[in-house]
Amino acid sequence: MQKVLAIVGPTAIGKTSLAIQLAQKVNAEIISGDSMQVYKEVAIGTAKATPAEQKTIRHYLVDTQSVFEPYSVIDFIDQAEKAIEQIAAKGKLPLLVGGTGFYVNALLNKMKLGEPTRQESVITDKWEKFLQEQGKNKLWAELAKRDPDAAQKIPLNNTRRVLRALTVIERTGKKFSQQQKTIEARYDYLIIGLNSDRPIIYRRINERVDQMMEQGLLEEAKFIYQNRAQEYTILQAIGYKEFFPYFAKQNNLENCVSNLKTASRRYAKRQLTYFRHQLPVTWFDPLKDPNCLNKITQKVEEWLNE
Repeated sequence: MQKVLAIVGPTAIGKTSLAIQLAQKVNAEIISGDSMQVYKEVAIGTAKATPAEQKTIRHYLVDTQSVFEPYSVIDFIDQAEKAIEQIAAKGKLPLLVGGTGFYVNALLNKMKLGEPTRQESVITDKWEKFLQEQGKNKLWAELAKRDPDAAQKIPLNNTRRVLRALTVIERTGKKFSQQQKTIEARYDYLIIGLNSDRPIIYRRINERVDQMMEQGLLEEAKFIYQNRAQEYTILQAIGYKEFFPYFAKQNNLENCVSNLKTASRRYAKRQLTYFRHQLPVTWFDPLKDPNCLNKITQKVEEWLNE
């Protein structure tokens, strides 16, 4: 079975920089496991590796889509599988790096009944049409009626996940919440998790938001806001919708920046909850342990030699 290494962790923990250093040590190439880094038009709010970093180590699934193109976990799995094949063909190790837990899980594990297939397109189209005609409130209400447990876990505004759940329910005749539990490994994988004390992570998140503002995050958010009439995935991303009240003259910029910091901290907490409960992760602290990289390298080499 093909070996795949993964690095996960909350936003702002330092996954990108550590992954690049690790890739150099273990002869790896990097696949982005982030649901928003595929989009060409945005870079600051999605915290992509810089062009200089991408020159150091080859990156896959970065800048492959337009924000106006439909993109889902189905597409991610298709593209990531091809990237893994390409990397392995070179004799290198595929290194999946990202904070989107569901995407990482969907790639590394086969969710037997819930795994996406291209044959679902007719059903998906039906629910897409329902969303356009009836709106997201009624769409979520349909999910709540068919699978209350799934509806509890999927926010009303996350229409992509609501659509996914309804599609799977209709295709299989079984509840989406029950199907997630039946999985088997797609690859021989090792998942390295990066984490540290919560106050340290929260401080880094606040600092990162300030840096993003200096780099031009507001202009990216304005672009998303100006095109918000279209129903596309980037609207769900933390880092853009928080500024919509500012552009609508309903709030000031300082409050919107503060709201973004709060949303980012809450997202980091949700990321950690997912990784801890849904994936077998070996944890390290890159912020407090100066020998962290060497320890991770040793762990990876032991796994590669098993």
